[in-house]
Amino acid sequence: MRKYLAEVIGTFALVFCGTGAIIINQETGGTISHAGIAITFGLIVMAMIYALGNISGAHLNPAVSIAFTIAKRFPLKQLLPYIMSQIIGALIASIILKYLFPANQFLGTTLPHGSEMQSFILELLLSFF
Repeated sequence: MRKYLAEVIGTFALVFCGTGAIIINQETGGTISHAGIAITFGLIVMAMIYALGNISGAHLNPAVSIAFTIAKRFPLKQLLPYIMSQIIGALIASIILKYLFPANQFLGTTLPHGSEMQSFILELLLSFF
C-alpha cells in the first residue's frame, strides 16, 4: 500500500507542479516561459525520484510502469495498481487546478499545430526516446 500511496503523491506533484506551471504561464502572458516550464517538470521529477524512489521506484507515469513490466523489471501483478494510483494522483491534481483556475480555458493542455498524424508520430518518437 505504501508503494501505491507514493505513486499517488508523486504523480499528483508532477501534474500539479508541471501543469500548474503551464497554467501560470498562460495566466501571466508567458512570464514563466517554455524553458521555465521544462525546468519545472524536470525539477519536480527529480524531487519525486529523490523523495519516493526508494519506496515505489517513482514511476509517476503509466508508460514507465508498462515499459518496466515489458522489460521484466517490474512485476505484472503490480502494474494495474500502479496505473490506478497514477491516474488517481493525476486526477486529484487536475481537479484542484480546475478549482484554482476556473476561468482558464485550456488548463495546461498542449494543442497540436500540425495534423493528427504529425502529432502522433512526434509523440511516438519522443516517448520512445
